[in-house]
Amino acid sequence: MDNTLQSQLQPLREEIDRIDQDILGLLNRRAQTAQAVGQVKAAFDADGPVLKPEREASLIRHLQQLNAGPFTEAGIESVWREIISVCRGLESTLTVAYLGPQGSFSEQAALEQFGHAITKLPCASFDEVFRAVEAGQANVGMVPVENSTEGAVNRTLDLLLNSPLKVLGERSLSIHHCIMTRSGTLDGVTRVMAHPQALAQCQGWLTQHYPALSRDAASSNAEAARLASEDPTVAAIAGAVAAEAWGLKVVAAGIQDDPQNRTRFLAVGAQDTLPSGQDKTSLILAVPNRAGAVYEMLAPIAENGVSMSRLESRPARTGQWEYYFYLDLLGHHTEPAVQATLAALKKRAAFFKVLGSYPVHI
Repeated sequence: MDNTLQSQLQPLREEIDRIDQDILGLLNRRAQTAQAVGQVKAAFDADGPVLKPEREASLIRHLQQLNAGPFTEAGIESVWREIISVCRGLESTLTVAYLGPQGSFSEQAALEQFGHAITKLPCASFDEVFRAVEAGQANVGMVPVENSTEGAVNRTLDLLLNSPLKVLGERSLSIHHCIMTRSGTLDGVTRVMAHPQALAQCQGWLTQHYPALSRDAASSNAEAARLASEDPTVAAIAGAVAAEAWGLKVVAAGIQDDPQNRTRFLAVGAQDTLPSGQDKTSLILAVPNRAGAVYEMLAPIAENGVSMSRLESRPARTGQWEYYFYLDLLGHHTEPAVQATLAALKKRAAFFKVLGSYPVHI
């Protein structure tokens, strides 16, 4: 029986080996072509950004449309993100700033968006992420902007308002929280630490199972994991990757109150993104403080047949009950309908800022 099994498996394994060799040859051809692109740019003194979010997105979508299976669409994105990342790195290294330290969800979002062939720059706060990109220490930054359970990440909204950086892309991540300690139990633990958003996302579970534990905020979940690795009285809430990164053991997994918990991240940088064929435009508006102003502000969106996928308000901190409105419109700012909408909004708004147009992440 074993001999029969081996005789049937052996030719299949040999075929896989031959296919892998063919794939390796094609990957090296692609890498050489990427190097040639860099050489042509250098010959013409073209020092534009090596990152092309619109081209990367349209390439992956095109391959997904061509795909006849059984390779999955998610698999195509995952594999080609890494191929693109390695080839991009042969032309120029991409430095990505994000909220650290190692093992954070922001790091995971950065790696899923740009692949592993990047230089990682973990930062202690969202402010430092923006500063690193603005100062040229990083090419792009990755920051969370909203959570499906807790809503907007307010500090990110405030930074987008005041920063010259533009939104280059987005990434939606399923967030699965774990509670972890050095020992793998909660014996001797007196407090649990996490980013305030994570504590809020798990408050029901904590109240039900460990109501006596003190809940303390950390600058990030990964930082909470780092602290827990040094202090046996601390439990951390973070992702499973953080447990591995900091040598912790998971006490319980999937402790978020909403099993469909997701966080949306934005990639920010200094460059403009061209149309990819399936884009989103983000902007910030403020309206005069008078009756009907918000309705009048939104009217051009419907009049031009543009879809709005998000509307978020944030106090303007003037003490006059005034607000900034954060909007996401479907379409690139160069598309006629979106262009007309933005022109009309700019005329009516007391404050108007386009944050950028970028490929939609599905």
